[in-house]
Amino acid sequence: MQKPKVNKCVLAYSGGLDTSAIVAWLRENYGCEVICVTADLGQKEELSGLEEKALRSGASKIYIEDLRQEFLEEYVFPTLKAGAIYEREYLLGTSFARPVIAKRMVEIARAEGADAVAHGCTGKGNDQVRFELTFKALNPRLTVIAPWREWEIRSREDAIAYCTARNIPISQSKRSIYSRDRNIWHISHEGGILEDPWQEPEEEMYTLTVAPEQAPDTPEYLDVAFESGVPVALNGERLGAVALVERLNELGGRHGIGRVDMVENRLVGIKSRGIYETPGGTILYRALSGLEQLMLDGETMHYKDLMAQKYAEMVYYGRWFTPLREALDAAMNVLAEPVTGITRVKLFKGHCTLVGRQSPNSLYREDFATFGEDSVYDQSDAEGFINLYGLSMKVRALAREPKAGQETA
Repeated sequence: MQKPKVNKCVLAYSGGLDTSAIVAWLRENYGCEVICVTADLGQKEELSGLEEKALRSGASKIYIEDLRQEFLEEYVFPTLKAGAIYEREYLLGTSFARPVIAKRMVEIARAEGADAVAHGCTGKGNDQVRFELTFKALNPRLTVIAPWREWEIRSREDAIAYCTARNIPISQSKRSIYSRDRNIWHISHEGGILEDPWQEPEEEMYTLTVAPEQAPDTPEYLDVAFESGVPVALNGERLGAVALVERLNELGGRHGIGRVDMVENRLVGIKSRGIYETPGGTILYRALSGLEQLMLDGETMHYKDLMAQKYAEMVYYGRWFTPLREALDAAMNVLAEPVTGITRVKLFKGHCTLVGRQSPNSLYREDFATFGEDSVYDQSDAEGFINLYGLSMKVRALAREPKAGQETA
């Protein structure tokens, strides 16, 4: 197949082996200028030395931008507010990181006059879909280049040989047996022994959390404050999004909170096993859920759970920039409007336990809920309610009785 003509390409760049090779590969195979984009989403030490490495690999320039606040406020917190969890356990740490990166790539492509974008995702994973659906939604005229679907490189050894032949600087540190993705919200681990779902993960694999057995022997209590479903303070101290999540990660990690071991269904039809560490996120989901118990009536809460499942699918499947996701957000914002208050949780040996909640908008009435004597609830009213509520069941049972004159078996 003839390659499209490309003059300037914006590449999602991590500085690892694959994207280092891609810089040179793009120049050789498309004859184009390459501009690298690295989003700081909280990878910490992974960002060290990227500018020099990108330029030595052949890029004309590199953007390294701190997108942590945008990531949390515009992607993570709306998903948290929705209560979206993929397949009961995954808090979507990688899923919503891709659209924020891809969005910035499109913006830089426009500013730089680029006519193409590229990523280093493989053809077997979810991330290729998340990147490319964002490109299509925000600028469908950009040419999308996915080297893993084109080039002859098939292994790490191939990539090393490719870079070595072209004097491209690559890390000489020992390679982890795991494939990892890290940001301020979580870290994921795949590959290695994890490809056997019977094998227990090695303890040294974990990065953000201590083993629950090694966590402190004394529980720690946290008060998390929310305003309209958005976390704003910890233990009475008002904090920005980045500082709040970093603090919760530290506290949760110390107590072994937020480990998940799951076999998930990828969008492309493959099952994969992943280990996730999301200490701060686990605390926030538990705390917000506890607060919602006070002010969401039963019908509303149950329907919100249905919408949350759809919201999680939209995020996981890369359909962030769609009318449906925006409509779900609008509904979630309405439901979250009264969700203001404080939740108290207890951290202990890998468990985050809800122990208290309070809100000025609470629908909970102690005078209604008490098992003692009260003057607001006439218990005899329940008889009529039950008669009407169970009427269809009674009619069905009567219809199944033998008719007069019929013999019974």
